Amino acid sequence: MAEATRRLGPYWTMTRSQVYRELPALAEAGLVRVGKPGPRASVPYTISANGKRAFTRWLNEPARIGQLRDPVALRTAFLDYLSKDTADEMFSDAVEQHQEALAEARAAAKDYADEDPNAAIAMEFAIGYHRSALSWLKKR
Repeated sequence: MAEATRRLGPYWTMTRSQVYRELPALAEAGLVRVGKPGPRASVPYTISANGKRAFTRWLNEPARIGQLRDPVALRTAFLDYLSKDTADEMFSDAVEQHQEALAEARAAAKDYADEDPNAAIAMEFAIGYHRSALSWLKKR
């Protein structure tokens, strides 16, 4: 989970509960194998040959763009219902969060540059997203 968050987190969100909720269904479908329980009842999973084939098929399907879901943009559509102070605080907080996330994405892209160039390229999406969000926020 930590590696998935490190590699994908800046542009794809997932929670531990989502991942662990899906694992039994993936095992039932023969896409992952269940290992022997470890410490604190942890259960290791590994991808099966069927899972690798399904993953390859999925990678080769046409990709569609994702849906943007941004709570600040949503609330901006209803600014008439917020006080000026509340709106200003929301925008200020969003600027700070995007600046932090941009710095993290830049650092991750740099870390991945030699280790995994494709991961570094994907990280550029997160960098562009946070730059764009900051540009939009500065207009507020």
